[in-house]
Amino acid sequence: MRVTVNGVRLYVDIEGAGLAPDGPAMREKPTLILLHGGPGADHSIYKPGFSGLSDIAQIVYYDHRGCGRSEDGPRESWTLDQWADDLKVLCDTLGIERPIILGTSFGGFVAQAYATRHPGHAAKLILISTAAKFDFPAVYAAFERVGGPRASQAARNYWSAPAPETRAPYTEICFPLYAARPRTGSTDWIQRLISRNETGVWFNGPHNEQGRFDFRAALGAVNCPVLVMGGEEDPITPIAFSETIAACLPPESVRFKRFAGCGHGIVGDDPEAAFATIREFILDEA
Repeated sequence: MRVTVNGVRLYVDIEGAGLAPDGPAMREKPTLILLHGGPGADHSIYKPGFSGLSDIAQIVYYDHRGCGRSEDGPRESWTLDQWADDLKVLCDTLGIERPIILGTSFGGFVAQAYATRHPGHAAKLILISTAAKFDFPAVYAAFERVGGPRASQAARNYWSAPAPETRAPYTEICFPLYAARPRTGSTDWIQRLISRNETGVWFNGPHNEQGRFDFRAALGAVNCPVLVMGGEEDPITPIAFSETIAACLPPESVRFKRFAGCGHGIVGDDPEAAFATIREFILDEA
């Protein structure tokens, strides 16, 4: 379906009932909203894996403006503030109260913008393989460690000067290094993925918003439980980025889980442990 949010039609998909029969009563399940990475990608990265959580939560997938199947809106609106406000208005439009927000990578940037702009709106926050402040030299060094000088140079060429000409070799050389473990399953998800490269070029790099955002100070005011998940072999959002997020959040609210032997795609590298961690956090009523 498509839902008009702040003047732009966003593609939205919903999986699972919000009310489930439970003996003589109907049990209300929490709503889990998934924020995809990119920017420029789409929600399909979460399918079908996250369907396994539909027994404990109603799942809402959607594509951010300028991404996937959603409308663009003005390019000047491709900002974290706008993407965050779109999430809030999407909840208002669909009547979603106290959602659990899960953001991976760029989706984690949006989740942090939303949580700091709309405090008290979310019931819980899950931040996977993301950053409160992007440290480009640390990323170049991480690609050097996992892929050698060729990968480091491709990363430096793209992230320092995003353009179609630098993005293509980065995708070829560096993107495969996001996974720390060989994938034995189908690679059909790559063919399914919609990649809107123009959105990434607009947002990425030290001279664009990716180089300007900084949630470190604002995270101290987040007043809901937060699960932070980081892969120890992640080259694009190194584990130190997750450590920083956890350190900036109120200590009584944060749960930090490190995943040894995992890269940027924690769910792909270790799905059993990743989903067990997410499931436990959703079900925890403490």
